[in-house]
Amino acid sequence: MEGHIKLPKLKWVKIKHHREISETHRLKSVTISMTGSGKVYVSILTEYEIETNRVEPKNVVGLDFFISDLYVTSDGEKANYPRFYRQSLEKLAKEQRVLSRRKKGSNRWYKQKRKVAKLLEKTANQRRDFLHKKSYTLAVNYDYDAIAIEDLEMKGMSRALNFVKSVSDNGWGMFKTFLKYKFEDQGKFFVKIDKWFPSSKKCSNCGEVKEKLSLSERTYSCTCGHISDRDDNAAKNIKKEGIRLLSQTKVA
Repeated sequence: MEGHIKLPKLKWVKIKHHREISETHRLKSVTISMTGSGKVYVSILTEYEIETNRVEPKNVVGLDFFISDLYVTSDGEKANYPRFYRQSLEKLAKEQRVLSRRKKGSNRWYKQKRKVAKLLEKTANQRRDFLHKKSYTLAVNYDYDAIAIEDLEMKGMSRALNFVKSVSDNGWGMFKTFLKYKFEDQGKFFVKIDKWFPSSKKCSNCGEVKEKLSLSERTYSCTCGHISDRDDNAAKNIKKEGIRLLSQTKVA
């Protein structure tokens, strides 16, 4: 029945169908979940075969994590991330204060709790939508054949540097996941750079590595005379390391 789904022990349930399932897809499982705001989702997992032709990675781009703008590319482009969580902080704090004054377990408490959940859910959806669009743009709309990105441990780094809110806001881990499958679906390459690679301390011009580089130093200056933005310099180093790793696998 169109616009409905038949679930075990239930009758036909009306749904908003977001994507058509091809007849060639094999059904694997169906998962039902409910969000904090009370919305119910049905996730249908299918399996299908597709032949992907690998491209030759001639044009490689490097991505450096950028705390405020999500990333900066080796071409100097920034994501200009809107920071959705930061935008909603004031309103969220207000609604959470109201929740704290409600008697736990009462009807008003449940109603306010759902209101807070809806606000958090909206922020998460905005973030996910932005990351999907940005990863799609990099994978499809540009002529990049491969992307190189640092395999950073964001939880540990955010705690050590007191960037917990900023890291939670931009969803870097989710963004990496989106990039990986979108590039590989196009037959392109996703290259992870070791987290210990000195992308920020290394000069992208001569290769010299500084012993120390504080977070407050936003301009990279080398003894060879090379001067550039810290993040631009790091992105170029990531690109070069990605090209090196690709050449080692004998695909470049």
